[in-house]
Amino acid sequence: MEKATFAGGCFWCTEAIFKRLRGVKTVESGYSGGEMDNPNYSAVSEGNTGHAEAVQVTFEPKIISFDKLLEVFWATHDPTTLNMQGNDIGTQYRSAIFYHNTQQQRLAEESRKTHQEKLKDNIVTEIKPFEKFYKAEEYHQNYYDNNQNYPYCSFIIAPKIKKLLEKFGTDIKEEYKN
Repeated sequence: MEKATFAGGCFWCTEAIFKRLRGVKTVESGYSGGEMDNPNYSAVSEGNTGHAEAVQVTFEPKIISFDKLLEVFWATHDPTTLNMQGNDIGTQYRSAIFYHNTQQQRLAEESRKTHQEKLKDNIVTEIKPFEKFYKAEEYHQNYYDNNQNYPYCSFIIAPKIKKLLEKFGTDIKEEYKN
């Protein structure tokens, strides 16, 4: 198993997307990239910790490659908006890849370059070395699956999952295909 850490706006969205992929063992919502030790949602939401809402993905590279995770990452958020995704605004919603080794760094940089060629606006995604990941409070874990009728989930997350299913259908776990 390997780990990958991504920040792509609200961690509720990012977690819901990555947990649906074949080869992904676990996805945890949390905080990464900042200075504060043991941050909590309240502190991160204020925007002063330096942390981004992030997910830590544990995956089986024989089933899903880091390249495929990157492809999903680029396709399921807007990497051209600085410190925001949709109506979520602040440094905690920035786009970032926190690489765990030099191979992930190389692949992330190559994929950013390739993806940039497809876009008119410049990608602002940070590619930085992974330092620490702090798991978010329990009520943030599996948020979408536990709260699908919440308006944010139905209006923001559900369309992202629909897009994921349309674009990456063969990479989706069977239990999530319907």
